[in-house]
This record gives sequence, structure tokens and C-alpha cells, in this order.
Amino acid sequence: MLTKREINIVLDQIEKMFPDAECELVHDNPFELLIAVVLSAQCTDALVNKVTKDLFKKYKTPEDFLSVSLDELQQDIRSIGLYRNKSKNIRKLCTTLIEKYRGVVPNTKAELEKLAGVGRKTANVVASVAFDEPAIAVDTHVERVSKRLGICKWKDSVLEVEKTLMKKIPKQEWSNTHHRLIFFGRYHCKAKSPQCDICPLLDLCREGKKRMRKSSKV
Repeated sequence: MLTKREINIVLDQIEKMFPDAECELVHDNPFELLIAVVLSAQCTDALVNKVTKDLFKKYKTPEDFLSVSLDELQQDIRSIGLYRNKSKNIRKLCTTLIEKYRGVVPNTKAELEKLAGVGRKTANVVASVAFDEPAIAVDTHVERVSKRLGICKWKDSVLEVEKTLMKKIPKQEWSNTHHRLIFFGRYHCKAKSPQCDICPLLDLCREGKKRMRKSSKV
């Protein structure tokens, strides 16, 4: 496990690598962000953006999503994985927004998590990006790089990873660090082909050193 000093070195370096990291889901308001994040589960942001480019022209409010049949909505997002379940959840959360929140997206993580299709990660993303509430959303990238680098333990659950990062990172840096870790995992420390040989963090990375040792023996 990395020491506090080593974690600061890691985070400083990742900030230098990705100083402008931010949410890559294209949206114009909290409602569009909420829908985009729900659609992004087990799907790339790039594909979601491709679909929402036209989707958000047709559906601008919760009422719009409820004004068409479930089948029509499913056809509109058919290219996205799990589109059947996502369509049902979108209609359910839109109903809740209308009935309980007058069509407005709630601004707290606790309220967001009560919406259909919205788990802890989605709630953290929306609260952080749309409402500037400090949060660390642990997706596959954040979990992977946190464990590879030794910030968290391999056996840690997603919730344990989140709590560990919140404990070891200053609260005012949670949201920015979340985006930077995603970029680091998405564009550098990739799942199948991490760029260990050119990584500025190799000396501190337990997984990177292990991989380099194995490659040198081949």
C-alpha cells in the first residue's frame, strides 16, 4: 500500500498528465446528465454521446419520455447495451421526478439514489458534475487504477474503494481526482494494455513493476 506521501505524488503526477479532465458525457442540464449517466452503465461514454445527440433533440423533459410508448423509447436507444432495462428505468425515474420533484432533478446523493436505475456511482456523478457536491464515483477505471497503484487493496469492494479514496484525498479534491483517475485509466493505464513502459508512476506502481518483470523474462 502506498503511503500518504506517495499517494500525493501519484495524484500530483496524474494531475499533470490530465489537468483538464472532466465529465465526457455531453449534456446541457442536470436532467440530460442524469439520463446520460443511466445510459452509460456498462457502455462507453462515446457511444452514449452518439445516441444522445439525437435523443436529447426528441426528449427534453421527463414528460417527453413518458409521452411515447416503451417500445418507441427502446428503439431510440437500441444501440446501447441493456437498452430494455434502461428504457424501463428511465420511464420510472421520469415518473418519480414529475410526481415527487415537479420535474426537477434532486440535488442530493440520497435523493438521487432513490430514482430507478440510479445507484451510488450514478448519484455521485450527477451530484458532483451537476451540483458541485464533492464526490468520488468509483467506476471500473477508478477501481482498477486505485488497486493497481496500491492506493486501495485488491480485495476491496467498490464501496470500500470509494471510502478509502475519500479518506486519503482532501474533500475539496474529490471531484477533480475522480475525473483524473478516470482519464488515467481510460487513456493510459488501460485494462488490457496499460502503458507501464512509459508510465511516470512506474516506480511507485506495484502492478506496473510486476508486469515489467514478467515482460523482461519473456
